[in-house]
Parts: sequence; structure tokens; C-alpha cells
Amino acid sequence: MSDAAQPTAAEVRAAAEAVKAALDRHLTAVERRTGDDDPDVYEAFNALAGAAEAYDELLYDRYDEVTPFEIPGADGSLPPYAGPDEPHALSLLIRRDYAVAEPKRLLAQARRIAEIDGEADATGPGARAGVSPLAALGVLFGEYEPDEIASRHKEFGLEEGDSTLWVTAAEELPEPGEWLNAPFEHADPERIVCRFDVSSVFDEDDDEHDDSDDGDSDDDGGGGGGAGGAAS
Repeated sequence: MSDAAQPTAAEVRAAAEAVKAALDRHLTAVERRTGDDDPDVYEAFNALAGAAEAYDELLYDRYDEVTPFEIPGADGSLPPYAGPDEPHALSLLIRRDYAVAEPKRLLAQARRIAEIDGEADATGPGARAGVSPLAALGVLFGEYEPDEIASRHKEFGLEEGDSTLWVTAAEELPEPGEWLNAPFEHADPERIVCRFDVSSVFDEDDDEHDDSDDGDSDDDGGGGGGAGGAAS
């Protein structure tokens, strides 16, 4: 960056003062929080993250120094929220991974479902669902809601992998059919109100932490069985 484009010392000082004010505001919001989903805490967190990021950038541009702050989004977590303060519509973006752990169980369950819904014959839907994994999956997900499959996945020969739920905010509902051709193309992390992640990696982190405790190690572990994040 050229000298002419560098921020002034006064601008860096003003950014530092903004961080101090944002810290006070965040602490006040936390002290007065009314529950886990208190919007004042979310708003104050966003303001603090934005102020810290602005200060970090100005400090580096002016003095070639950095802060110890970790700005949300730098490590794969949520970026600062930039959506509407009063959303009038929400979108839920869900991903759940499954391994087909027991193919025979999947085929048998799909065939049973298809035969209940139709007639059992050698060439009908039930027969196809009983021999084709693709047909079986079509029958299964056509019969049950995703949440029911998630709660009964072992019955269908499936094994859970990672999953995530994003709740994103919008000014208004899209027009009917507007996004059907590319439903996830315009997912904006900066509009996430909250997200909830489940992964076995959190359990592994807990196990590593427990092992280190047993071995009288001073190293810290981390993680949890499931991770939930709010639009911070």
C-alpha cells in the first residue's frame, strides 16, 4: 500500500476506541441476556466482530502490526452477520450425510414400503426397490420426512455422518419456483442467523481431551458432542 493510501494515526486510534466501546456493549448485553437466543447479544457480538476486524486491518496498514483477535469466518466458523435486523422470511439449509451400512436392510425395508403402498408383483415398484439401491432410496425418501429418517436411520440400514443446519434470514420470501433449479447456489454465510453442526469429530476431540487428563498432560483438548453456532 502506498503512503498516501495509508490510514492516519488518528483513524487507527478511532478504530481502537470503537473496539473498546463494542467490548463494553457486548459485556452489557451478555450481563442482561434473557436467554440463549437473545438478539441483543447477537447484535453486540456482530458489532464487536466488525469493530475488531476494522481495527486489525487499519493497525496492519498503518503500523504493519496485528492483533490476537480471531475474526469469525477465518477458521471456517460464521462470518459477521450482515442480514436484515428484522427478517420477514427464513430459509433452512440442511445437509445430512449417511453411509449405506447395511444394503440388504435398506433393500428389504424399501421393498416392504413399496408393497404396502402398491401391489406385490415380480416387476412392480416393490420388486425394483428390493434389488436396486437407487430405487430403494427413492422409495424411502419419498415415504418419510427427512427428520423421521434421521431418527430411524438404523432401521433403514443407514449410518449417520456429519450434518449441519443453517437458518438464514431474508427480507421476504422468494417467488414460487424461483430457486428450485439451483436451491443452494445463493446460500450466503453472512445471512446465517444460527447454525447447528453434528460431527463425530467433536466426540474424538473430547476423547483426546479425556486421554490427556488421564495422562496428567497439561495440553488442552477441545470440542463437544455436537456444535451449535449462533449468528454471532
